[in-house]
Amino acid sequence: MALSRAEREQFLAEPRVAALSVAGEPGRAPLTVPIWYQYAPGGDAWILTGRDSRKHRLIGAAGRFSLMVDRIEPSIRYVSVEGPVVDTTPATVGLLREISARYLPAEKVDGYVDYAWEAHGDQIVIRMRPERWVSSDLGSL
Repeated sequence: MALSRAEREQFLAEPRVAALSVAGEPGRAPLTVPIWYQYAPGGDAWILTGRDSRKHRLIGAAGRFSLMVDRIEPSIRYVSVEGPVVDTTPATVGLLREISARYLPAEKVDGYVDYAWEAHGDQIVIRMRPERWVSSDLGSL
């Protein structure tokens, strides 16, 4: 059963690791990798990635990407969203902290942010406007 707009947006807003997919280079399959993301219902989704990463290069060439999140309990449910890139800006410590706090226990955030800001090199924020949705709740199997 397809989810309502409110259900799919709320599900995407939950802190789940997404599968990011973007068109690959000629002769290669799409790049599909796990990624942290941020989303609030009705807004844009955003990710952080390395300025020199393959993800950034491919998203820049394609101008769009997809995110897919799922769960298996209490029912099998998924949401996939695809849309155009609407903004790319340099990352800030504040945005790194925000996305880290979404996924990590509070006591781990500061240490991770300090480490990631130094170790991961130049990061960028890529914002995507959700345009096409696919969703379903398959119930308990």
